[in-house]
Amino acid sequence: MSGTFRPLIVHRSRISAALHRDETESCRVMGILNITPDSFHQESRQSTLEVAVKAGLRMWQQGATWVDVGGESTRPNANPVSIEEEIERVIPVIEALRAANAEGLISIDTRRPQVAQAALDAGADLINDVSGLRDPEMVKIVLDSGCGVCIMHMQGTPQTMQNQPTYEDCAREVSSQLLETARGLVAAGHPPECIVLDPGIGFGKTFDHNIELLQRHELFRGVEGFAVLWGVSRKSIIGTLTGHANPSERLSGTLAVASLAHFERIDVVRVHDVQEHIDVFNVLNALD
Repeated sequence: MSGTFRPLIVHRSRISAALHRDETESCRVMGILNITPDSFHQESRQSTLEVAVKAGLRMWQQGATWVDVGGESTRPNANPVSIEEEIERVIPVIEALRAANAEGLISIDTRRPQVAQAALDAGADLINDVSGLRDPEMVKIVLDSGCGVCIMHMQGTPQTMQNQPTYEDCAREVSSQLLETARGLVAAGHPPECIVLDPGIGFGKTFDHNIELLQRHELFRGVEGFAVLWGVSRKSIIGTLTGHANPSERLSGTLAVASLAHFERIDVVRVHDVQEHIDVFNVLNALD
């Protein structure tokens, strides 16, 4: 069955449950599957189709709710890839993951509508758009398919976003922009329970901005109670807090943020290290 039709009506309840934690569980885990040669965390780069598929299947086996497949690095100053190359990187992986696990939930990490549509056709369930649905064609794809969608905030582009990012009130401005976009989808008929909002830690923000966004996360739910996602895994904010310049040394700091996410009732955490996060959440669930 074409992936475009998987997310509709019957499948929406599964997407909603996978984006919202309930009272007895901890954060949902979204595993990062980078089909790129230049992602900032070197150990997360998948070099071949076989290796990538094995890594994705292992994430599900370890307890990830989502496997997030991306074919373009959006780290600061990353060089963009062509649409054709991005499709060539991600679609075979999504097709193979879907063939191996009909029930596993897959998200596509892209800002290109062409890539997003191809990924839905291949079996993806959610579009994770780091550009926050700036492209009207991406909005149309979300509305036409009824898929899950993660709306992330980014000031500028990966090439410019860290060039002196400026806000008057960062948390309020970021949350207002995300809520406006989400409410536009809902007004056009998209189910609010299939929307998750990501403040975009490290995407056009200073260290202080990032701290503020984590501390004021309650602004992002709105009256609708939208799900909230944190993507903080091994990022520079962790390096600044711990003094570790190398992303490979930032796991312990990342797990500290995950523990905060547990207690602050964040719905989804997007991470490189699935097993370690599942272990933390299992312990916290037992003790909480």
